[in-house]
Amino acid sequence: MLTQSLAGLPSFLAYFATAIGLLALFLLAYLFVTPYREIALIRAGNAAAAASLSGAILGFVLPLASAIAHSVGLLDMTVWGLVALVVQLLVYLAARLLLPDLVRDIPAGRIASGVLLGALSLAVGILNAACMTY
Repeated sequence: MLTQSLAGLPSFLAYFATAIGLLALFLLAYLFVTPYREIALIRAGNAAAAASLSGAILGFVLPLASAIAHSVGLLDMTVWGLVALVVQLLVYLAARLLLPDLVRDIPAGRIASGVLLGALSLAVGILNAACMTY
């Protein structure tokens, strides 16, 4: 019985490891694209940076979870995970174009801007996840 229960463990580990790798890649890409240092700001207690980065992470992980649940294989999940990554980066770049003060507001700790950016990332992530339910 235990052997049967653990039969899916290799697939679980492959999907989980790939998902963690994609999350790490997303974080590196997102932190590279933003002109401010979120991690340093968060360590200093900047709630705006924490809200915006948290929304971006959730906005990426939701479609990634959808890709895991609906993919036909590991490569398929990886491709759709990369699509989710690109979409989230585009959300940030679009928000930066539409709201140019974000570049100053987040480091200045203006919570409203951080919450708005985080909510926008999360909203697009939810839409992105829903679109991946092919």
